[in-house]
Amino acid sequence: MNTHVSLPGSDRTVRPWGWFETVSEVPGFKIKRIQVFPGQQISLQKHARRAEHWVVVQGLAHVTLDQQSFDLAVGGHCDIACGQVHRLANRTDAPMEIVEVQFGEYLGEDDIVRLQDDYQRI
Repeated sequence: MNTHVSLPGSDRTVRPWGWFETVSEVPGFKIKRIQVFPGQQISLQKHARRAEHWVVVQGLAHVTLDQQSFDLAVGGHCDIACGQVHRLANRTDAPMEIVEVQFGEYLGEDDIVRLQDDYQRI
């Protein structure tokens, strides 16, 4: 299954769970918009070379950080340390969107260690 699709005229990348687009990228940090479709979730994952900060800008986000799970409404935010296990889920019937700021020396999409994935991308 091809899970990487770029929309014409956009840098938006569609995934089975939603989409993301890079808003800004300079050495050391990247800013992305991420939308998770209703009832979907990203893989349970961690990163070896980056940390992240999430801010909810639309909907209600269900966040897993290590052994904790909690909901964040619009304006809510959380930090994900380098190596910390995390997941973003949308348990509602409306779109959910966050702004993600990535920090680190390497910010490539291949710095993802998937521990569990609904789409068999492990």
